[in-house]
Order: sequence, then structure tokens, then C-alpha cells
Amino acid sequence: MTVNSRPAHPVILGQNQYGKAENRVVRITRDGATHHIKDLNVSVSLSGDMDEVHYSGSNANVLPTDTTKHTVFAFAKEHGIESAEQFGIHLARHFVTSQEPIRTARIRIEEYAWERIEAAGEEEHSFVRQGQETRLTQVTYDGSSWEVVSGLKDLTVMNSTNSEFWGYVKDKYTTLPEAYDRILATEVSARWRFNWSDDQQQAPDWETSYEQVKKHMLQAFAETYSLSLQQTLYQMGSRIIENRDEIDEVRFSLPNKHHFLVDLEPFGLKNDNEVYLAADRPYGLIEATVLRDGVEPRIPVDLTNL
Repeated sequence: MTVNSRPAHPVILGQNQYGKAENRVVRITRDGATHHIKDLNVSVSLSGDMDEVHYSGSNANVLPTDTTKHTVFAFAKEHGIESAEQFGIHLARHFVTSQEPIRTARIRIEEYAWERIEAAGEEEHSFVRQGQETRLTQVTYDGSSWEVVSGLKDLTVMNSTNSEFWGYVKDKYTTLPEAYDRILATEVSARWRFNWSDDQQQAPDWETSYEQVKKHMLQAFAETYSLSLQQTLYQMGSRIIENRDEIDEVRFSLPNKHHFLVDLEPFGLKNDNEVYLAADRPYGLIEATVLRDGVEPRIPVDLTNL
């Protein structure tokens, strides 16, 4: 007699996944006296035929999370880390193709950049951690198609002029004076989705793509005479889509890091756009997606879920 371990009452299992989060792996490539660093934080999430482990506790289809951790470190040795995206692709392909119950693998990676310290000697093995931003990627594979969404967070930028904010709606709670010359500052969180989805397609040059996307993003921020942060956001996304054919969608989350002109008149001083109070909260939060025409959005609206 076969015992069905599925519950008899009207309750079913919904979406589920499991894996090993935040595997910190540092790969040193030694080219003689010159060394190169890749510093990643890798999270693995697997899903597939996992009903039985939830219903009865049977681990017959479960690859231990400890094994996924070991795989991350072994692959850093076996495959190296050419880029965060390529490393994620190696891992996702391995988990889906080597374990029949696993149908989908999602690899999330944060990359921390290091800059070489120039020293008097010929040795090139000293580095200082860069603090400008954290690079991100998410690679998802279901055995037939790929989705690669890359991005960055914690990139703080500022224009000390060429920004205005006026002509907005006013009601009885509005006290903000119109500004015709203000500081515009934000901490950029951005994700962009590649249109590469099939092994038959030529994969992008992941490293070059990241460098160019960041370049176009920063150039658009610097070159846009801004009447609103929304306008600047759209220009940043448009510049990326127009210049990078491999990218179809960009989503930004831009907290407006407010700078308020300090009233120095009580002290007999004139403040000619020189001294500001930098307020960390509350802050305006501007978010939007910029798409290539004809493309459906797929990046989650809430970036905390990506």
C-alpha cells in the first residue's frame, strides 16, 4: 500500500526555493609578480521538484546547501572569475544540468572592487578597496533560457548647480520655496536587463558592458540641466538604452539627498549658495523604469526583491 505524504486537507505548497546565501569568495590570479583580485559575495538559490521535502521531510531530491557552498569555491579555482556574470552563468548551468530535480538556478552576486596601489618596487600585489559603488548581478537559468540582470548600488553623485525645482503643485501644507539653483544629489541604485537569453546568441563582453553603462549613466547625470530628478533619471536610462544594444531595460531607485541652504542672516552673513545643511532623512525617493521601445518590463518594481 502506497502512502501519499501530501496533506489531505485543502492546503498546497506554493513557490519555494533554497540555497546558500552570501558565500564570500576572493580569487587571486597570479601573473608573475602582478596579481589580480576578484572579490565576490555569491548567493545560490535552487528550485524544482522539491514538494516531497516539504510534505514528508524526504531529502531524496535535496542537494545540501553545504555542497552549493563548496561548488562556489571549487568553481573559483576550476573556472576562475572572468566576470561576476560569467561566474554566475557557470554556476547556474552546473546546478541545473547536474541535478535532475533542480529546474531553475538563480545566482546573485555582489562584487567589491579593488584598486592597485602603485609602489616604488616592481611588485604589483598591493591593493586598496574601492568604495565608490558595489557591482551587482543576478543570473537565472531554467535549463533552456537565461536572464541576466546586472547593476550597482551605493553610487553617490552630486551636481552643485544646473538643477532647479519649481512650478510644482502647492496646497495648504506646502512650505518648500521654489529653487532656481540647487544642489542635486542622489545615491544611485540601478539594475539593467540584458537581451542575451540563449546559448546560441553571442554573449556580451560583461566587463566592458559594465564600464560603459556606468560611463553613460554618469555622463547623463552630469550633462543634464535638471528641472527635476525624474528628468535626470530618464536621461540616465535613455543614454544607456541608446548606446548599449545589449540592454533592453533599466530601472533606477534614486533617493534625493536633500541639501538645504542655511539661513545665516541672523548672524549678519549672506549665504550666496555656499553653505548647506545635508539632510539624510526624510528623503524623496524617485523610482522608474526606462525601456527600449516594444520591450515588456521584467525587472521587479521593488529592487529589494532583486
